[in-house]
Amino acid sequence: MKLKQLESLLGEIQQFSNPKIQLEQYPTGPHIASRMLYTAENSFGDVSGKVVADLGCGCGTLGAAAAILGAEHVTGIDIDPDSLEIASSNAEYLEFEMDLVLCDVKNLGWRGQVVDTIVMNPPFGTRRKGADMEFLSAALKHASKAVYSLHKTSTRDHIKRAAVRDYGAESAEVLCELRYDVPQLYKFHKRKEVDIAVDLWRFVPRSHRENDV
Repeated sequence: MKLKQLESLLGEIQQFSNPKIQLEQYPTGPHIASRMLYTAENSFGDVSGKVVADLGCGCGTLGAAAAILGAEHVTGIDIDPDSLEIASSNAEYLEFEMDLVLCDVKNLGWRGQVVDTIVMNPPFGTRRKGADMEFLSAALKHASKAVYSLHKTSTRDHIKRAAVRDYGAESAEVLCELRYDVPQLYKFHKRKEVDIAVDLWRFVPRSHRENDV
């Protein structure tokens, strides 16, 4: 599938009607989501035939992209039941299978590296400090092949240091810098749209099996 086709399909996805600011709910637009998953598949082979999880899946855009690109199995995890309802209707509309789990990523009951690839657009941690790090820590515990994640470019040094030193990443690489369009969703937003510089990261987790030998 071509990148433009993927972006067009993702553009049909329903997004938040009443986003919750305390959860930092912002839609992952089709432009960023398509490039994220297209890169994961076409540059690294981390999607097709793989077991993929979308942490903090929201309306399910990243999980949808993984399913469209041939993931063997997709699971979306979110703490918000309203988001999961939208994700479910999106999966039905685009005719793909996605398991949806209502759970805080800190309390995932998974044991070890149970999925191949994790994709996520976590909270930036502007409302609740450290929320982005909770997602990264969980992802690196449970992915065996790779974690793809978006983080503010301004946090680049901190993200790399924490991933390698604290969360068991074998490697942490910024694949590209993207412009994240934040629409005017909340009352405190003064402008119709704001561009935020974000990094698309690829983290490779250390094998837990190696550590067990």
